[in-house]
Amino acid sequence: MIEIENVTFHHGRSRILNDVNLKIEKGGITALIGPNGAGKSTLFALMARLLPLQKGRVSFDGMDVATSGSQHLAKKLALLRQDTHVASRISVRDMVSFGRFPHHRGRPTDEDRMKVDQALVEFGLETLSDRFIDELSGGQRQRVLVAMAYAQDTDYLLLDEPLNNLDMHFARDLMHQLRDMADAHGKTIVVVLHEINYASAYADRIVALKDGKLVSHSTTAEFMTESNLSEIYDMPVRIQTVEGVTVALHHI
Repeated sequence: MIEIENVTFHHGRSRILNDVNLKIEKGGITALIGPNGAGKSTLFALMARLLPLQKGRVSFDGMDVATSGSQHLAKKLALLRQDTHVASRISVRDMVSFGRFPHHRGRPTDEDRMKVDQALVEFGLETLSDRFIDELSGGQRQRVLVAMAYAQDTDYLLLDEPLNNLDMHFARDLMHQLRDMADAHGKTIVVVLHEINYASAYADRIVALKDGKLVSHSTTAEFMTESNLSEIYDMPVRIQTVEGVTVALHHI
């Protein structure tokens, strides 16, 4: 379980998060949504220890992120940042292999190499494995970074806007893969999403932030109503059901 207790965060005089309390049960996909400036990426960064906690506590299965050792934490959770910078002259295989470092500490085993091979196949990268990162498209690089997090083989996976740079085909494929990781492999995935319809189609739960406050935490079916969406995004949002999935018609 992920437990977020009384988390408040300021940037200068601006309050970015205001006393956020949240428990995310183990298993499945939780989508973190909200308008620009809601505090989604800040909360993500605090959960992933990319920012120091100013007030409150975050833990994974009781492991406090503020006090746990980096090696132990890296075996518990993997993450994909929104602003990841990658050295250009590194191969796809070597990049994905970095995900195994918390396990082998520089001495990879046959199991580590097998996990890397599995990640390359899972994300359709086996034919690109010897290519350099700077030879890839933005979408291909994004898939490499997700594959690296997948290869880390942790209970928890945190992804900050992983659909960036992906076209419709690969965005849908990635969400299918995340769904499979949750269902077939028991992973707990928290994903920051801007497109509410991907959250509706693939997430089990939706956590909504607005103005730095937690305004909703419910099952996807309970959340996807016109009143909820209209209030959170400050605009009228109509919804329809298409093949059993609730779709927000926010673009018209």
